[in-house]
Amino acid sequence: MAAKQDKANKKPNIIKQIVQIYRYTHEEDKSLPWLLVGVFALPIIVAVALGIVFHWSWITWIFLVVSAVMIGVLLFTLLLTHRADRVGYAKIEGRPGASVSVLSNINKAGFTFPEQPVWVDAKTKDAIWRGTGYNGIYLLGEGDYDRVERAMLHQEQRIKGVTAGSSIPVYRISVGKGSHQVRLRDLRKTVMRCKHYEPTHHSSSLIARIHPRQRFILTKAELNILNERLKTLQRKSGYGIPQGIDPNRPQRISRRAMRGR
Repeated sequence: MAAKQDKANKKPNIIKQIVQIYRYTHEEDKSLPWLLVGVFALPIIVAVALGIVFHWSWITWIFLVVSAVMIGVLLFTLLLTHRADRVGYAKIEGRPGASVSVLSNINKAGFTFPEQPVWVDAKTKDAIWRGTGYNGIYLLGEGDYDRVERAMLHQEQRIKGVTAGSSIPVYRISVGKGSHQVRLRDLRKTVMRCKHYEPTHHSSSLIARIHPRQRFILTKAELNILNERLKTLQRKSGYGIPQGIDPNRPQRISRRAMRGR
């Protein structure tokens, strides 16, 4: 009996979650209540109007109203989710590590985006993260476009040294509000749509294959090999970030340590 109660308590309360999302979104989006009422009521109003115009029977009318209510609930949920996402992106846009935070929930789709950056500029706080997926390797840059592009080009050259003999693509994505950058709200969609169409050169230990529709794709085994090879770059890199150090916080170094004592 106690076990059943524990399971019931663990189940998420959908109504409570919707209320929390609504309160979170309404703090920044004051027009949200009117929009939600509108999308919920619109299908019902249309169903009632059609019933009056075409003189449908009570059974048909009731069926249509019930269907309209279900459609209204669906539209209500979709709009609330969409507006909540917009508010969430607006709150974290521009913060260090925001791009990796957005992509942290797509790891189950075969993507891997570690939280640890592969390159950080201590002065400007520009940073680059490296991720992998079945479609290739991704470099995510945050900061000034020109500076980050130069740094990502250097990272790409180092990656090509590890993946030599294959045609595994490297996608450079600069995240920001500039004309050549990807907005944070569009980052997930941009990563998911990355494709590669060049012919493949096979390697004995790491084979890059082409999908029948000419979409670049790696097998799970090949992706594991790729991730293991890329780990060697972090060990050899002069930009390696020690574990436990926040690159966005200045570290205190004593004078004695600087003198080598």
